[in-house]
Amino acid sequence: MNTFEQIEDLRTRMGNSIIGQKAVVERLIIGLLADGNLLIEGLPGLAKTRAVKAMANNLEAEFGRIQFTPDLLPSDVTGTEVYHQTKDGAEFRFEQGPIFANIVLADEINRAPAKVQAALLEAMEERQVTVAGTTHKMPPLFIVMATQNPIEQDGTYPLPEAQMDRFMMHVRVDYPPVEDEVEVIRLVRREEQAKNQPKGGAKAAPASIPQSAIFDARSEIAQIHVSDAMERYMADLVYATRTPAALSEDLARWIEIGASPRASLALDKCGRAHAWLSQRDYVDPADVRAVTHDVLRHRIALSYEAQGEGITPDMVIDTVISLVALP
Repeated sequence: MNTFEQIEDLRTRMGNSIIGQKAVVERLIIGLLADGNLLIEGLPGLAKTRAVKAMANNLEAEFGRIQFTPDLLPSDVTGTEVYHQTKDGAEFRFEQGPIFANIVLADEINRAPAKVQAALLEAMEERQVTVAGTTHKMPPLFIVMATQNPIEQDGTYPLPEAQMDRFMMHVRVDYPPVEDEVEVIRLVRREEQAKNQPKGGAKAAPASIPQSAIFDARSEIAQIHVSDAMERYMADLVYATRTPAALSEDLARWIEIGASPRASLALDKCGRAHAWLSQRDYVDPADVRAVTHDVLRHRIALSYEAQGEGITPDMVIDTVISLVALP
């Protein structure tokens, strides 16, 4: 198989494990290809963790899971220096934490205090961890996929804006349609039946997709053509969130703080990944619009007036897209 067929195979395998969440699977694939970290938000039981595991299980990659709790320590994430007594004397050795993996699931990230959340910042942005004055590099394939539950308030610590901005996309997971929920019941039943089969009757798992497919895809995505007009369109979308009064009185009332330049960079990377998945060698407005909500929804701070009126970030982004001229 060529590189595109391997990535499509990964998407198909994930889709077979995650019924009714095609958009979420696509966003996870885009995040992987664009080499960015994802924040996945949804109500309990909507397969957020299962989606990340499905990706890791089908890739030739090491999977690390961190269950965030209020009593977690930064060293529980990054690792720590451990004292060892040897025949040649005593020495300290660095014992790696679960952050040293290819695909890291930060489960319920908003349950950990700020100090632990901050422990992720250097790893997410710099792809390295510094412990006891020594810098330890992350593996070449490294992505953090964090989940959070939007309804829990007790025992949670809202993510600071600086850390939210480090996530390339903020992916929302919604309830599946009722028809898909029936398929979910059947899928879990089949998995249960397969698990309880005699060992000799179980089917062999397909071969994992090699990491080289991800790096080859990234090389091809880097060559996707982005015209001057498309670059200006992406910048205009982001700039509109900073100067909302120039577009609409409503936007001026709703937006307190606009998106940072990281949003423009994320639109470019995700737009090129979306174009590549659509088997095009150029980016068009449809690619940018397809990822705009995921890129901007966590980077726009709404005013108290907007929150009082029940305005959501997605509603604001819809308005911005409708008012910014197409190239």
